[in-house]
Amino acid sequence: MNDKANYSSIYRHGLLHDTIPFWLKHGMDAEHGGVFTSLGRDGSLLDSDKAVWPQGRFAWMLATMFNTVEPRAEWREAALSCLGFLERHGFDSDGRMFFLLTREGQPVRKRRYAYSEAFACLAYAACSKATGREDFAQRATELFTQFTTLNFKPGNIPPKTDQETRPSKGIGPLMICINMAQTLRDNIDFPDAQRWIDRCVDEIERDFCQPAHKVVMETVSPSGGIIDHLDSRLLNPGHAIEAAGFILHESLHRGGDARLTQLGVQMLDWMWERGWDQDFGGILYFRDLHDKPIQEYWHDMKFWWPQNEAIIATLLAYKLTGDERHAQRHALVHDWAHEHFPDPEFGEWFGYLHRNGSVASEMKGGHWKGPFHLPRMQWYCWQLLEEQT
Repeated sequence: MNDKANYSSIYRHGLLHDTIPFWLKHGMDAEHGGVFTSLGRDGSLLDSDKAVWPQGRFAWMLATMFNTVEPRAEWREAALSCLGFLERHGFDSDGRMFFLLTREGQPVRKRRYAYSEAFACLAYAACSKATGREDFAQRATELFTQFTTLNFKPGNIPPKTDQETRPSKGIGPLMICINMAQTLRDNIDFPDAQRWIDRCVDEIERDFCQPAHKVVMETVSPSGGIIDHLDSRLLNPGHAIEAAGFILHESLHRGGDARLTQLGVQMLDWMWERGWDQDFGGILYFRDLHDKPIQEYWHDMKFWWPQNEAIIATLLAYKLTGDERHAQRHALVHDWAHEHFPDPEFGEWFGYLHRNGSVASEMKGGHWKGPFHLPRMQWYCWQLLEEQT
């Protein structure tokens, strides 16, 4: 990779002069706290309801920048605004969290998943480091315990399918648990991080990585078997590449662990081959295990976040192995994403493109897209490249 300085400059400038300023200018609610994410192309407010995931995610992002880039008071203040909104309104009486709130904080929707808790955990951990508050660290640890209890002890979360008819499990909780444990270790010296990371990595490798098919499955049977039906044959290349990135990050943390590097690169290789669109470029959203037709009509769209995760994972793979094919893939996905997603007029990125790269929606955010995957990619890759120089 001969263009490290140029890439580093692009990521740094995009983070500090485009993405974060866009959200701080247009997203912050000065009256009730927290961040709006349903924004139009120019940052105008489309819906005042507040998704819960972005509150934790943006709080984590801003506090992490405060901790690692520069201790800007503006970043910490906005992080604490998001975290404070979660503290006041995000938790139901049973201790679980909501998914969607009104502007003022009244509950609108609650989901069976525990990802609101996961992203709040990240926020508390990073904000603990940014403020020195031990109660935030304790809350982060409690939410980690809650997440693992809900996801890994049967019966605590209602299953997606009838478990007597078609028992199954998904990769999502495992990969998110890895990221949570890593974040707690980095911010509050969480002593149990490696045990949880190893447990989740082992299960992903044993049950979700399928050498016979050269894929990383999204859903498998409890013992790791293929469930040959439409929903469970569905592959999500971006999700699998994100999981590979967490594993490669762990290898880097451990000084270049050979087994973790090999596993992460294998997962990346398999899902790049499945996900990269040879005709138009970019990472496709869904693929079928057997290359059969897919019932989800958005399967061939290009969402912003799989491109972000592929940019991170390919750069990590190159740093750990020095193999030029990873540098070439990084250049491919970086160039394609930066050609098609950024909005040159109003800033930030569009989230949803058609297969050919044309814009499908001019929304800059909603209940799913907010200030997380893009700024995290920009921050992480900038920091990684700075370490290489």
